[in-house]
Amino acid sequence: MKRIALLGECMIELNGAPFGAMVQTYGGDSLNTAVYLARCTKGQVGVEYVSALGTDAISDGMISRWQEEGVGTELVLRDGSRQPGLYLIQLDEQGERTFLYWRNQSAARYMMQHTDFAKVEAELANVDMVYLSGISLAILPAEDRVRLVEMLAKLSQQGVEIAFDSNYRPALWLNADEARECYRQVLEITDLALVTNDDEQNLWGDSDEEQTLVRLQAAGVKKAVVKMGAQGNHYNDFVAGTRQTIPTTPVETVVDTTSAGDSFNAGFLAGYLQGKDAEQCSRQGHQLAGIVIQHKGAIIPKQATDAIDFV
Repeated sequence: MKRIALLGECMIELNGAPFGAMVQTYGGDSLNTAVYLARCTKGQVGVEYVSALGTDAISDGMISRWQEEGVGTELVLRDGSRQPGLYLIQLDEQGERTFLYWRNQSAARYMMQHTDFAKVEAELANVDMVYLSGISLAILPAEDRVRLVEMLAKLSQQGVEIAFDSNYRPALWLNADEARECYRQVLEITDLALVTNDDEQNLWGDSDEEQTLVRLQAAGVKKAVVKMGAQGNHYNDFVAGTRQTIPTTPVETVVDTTSAGDSFNAGFLAGYLQGKDAEQCSRQGHQLAGIVIQHKGAIIPKQATDAIDFV
C-alpha cells in the first residue's frame, strides 16, 4: 500500500455572512485534499497529515474528526502555546468566494520550530510521496521555508516523490518575487506539479497553458497537470514525452467553488498512487470536484461522497 504525507495548515472555517448566520467547520487546502483522498481510497492508500495544532478543545476536535475520516494524525504536532488559525468565507451569487484570514500566530505556522519536528522529518523518509502547496510554503517564516525546501530535496534524493500544487495566494507573500523564487526551488525537485491556469497567470504572467507547460518543464518538473476549470485539464509527462488533454463534464449548478482544486487533486492522486493512467486519474479528479462544488464549504458532508470509490 502506498503512503502519502500531506503538509500544511488546517484552520477553523466560518462560512456565511458577516454578523449573520454562520456555520463553523474546518478546512485548509492540503487538509481538504487529505480528507477527500482518504474518503475515496477507503483505506487502500495510507494518508498522513503533517501539521501543528494547539492543545485546546477545538484542536482536539479537529484531530478526532480527521481520524474519523481515515486521515492519519501521528505526524500532527501539538503546541501548547498556540491555537489553529481562522478564516471566513464569503460567497457571491455565482458561488465564487472571498476570504478573510486570522492565522499569523497559528500553531501550523511554527511547526518546523517545534521540538519534535525532527521526528516528523525522519518519518517522512518512509512514505512514498510528500504533497505540499504554495500555501504550505507561504505560511512559514522565511527561514523555515529554506529548511523545508532543504528537507524536501533530501527526501527526493532518497526516492520520495514530491507533489506540489502551486496554489498562489498573493496576500500571504511579501511580493511576487519572493513567491517566484521559493516556487523555483520547489519545482526543481517536483515529480508531479498540480497547477491551476489562473494561478500561473497571476504569478508568472503566463499567456496560456502552453507557456505554463514550457516553463514547468524548463524548471525541472517531471510530470505536470494544468487545471483549466470547466475546460478540463492538460497532463504532460515530460520524461516520457507524452501529453493528454482530458475534458470534464460541466456542472450546471455551482454552489461553492471552495476546494474545487483540492478535491480534483485528491481524485487524481487516488489514481496516481494506485498506478492508474493519466486519463483515469484526471477523470477521477473531475468527478470528485464536480460533486464538491455543488455543496457549501471546503469539506462537504461525508454522505455526499460515500458513493465514490476510486479503489
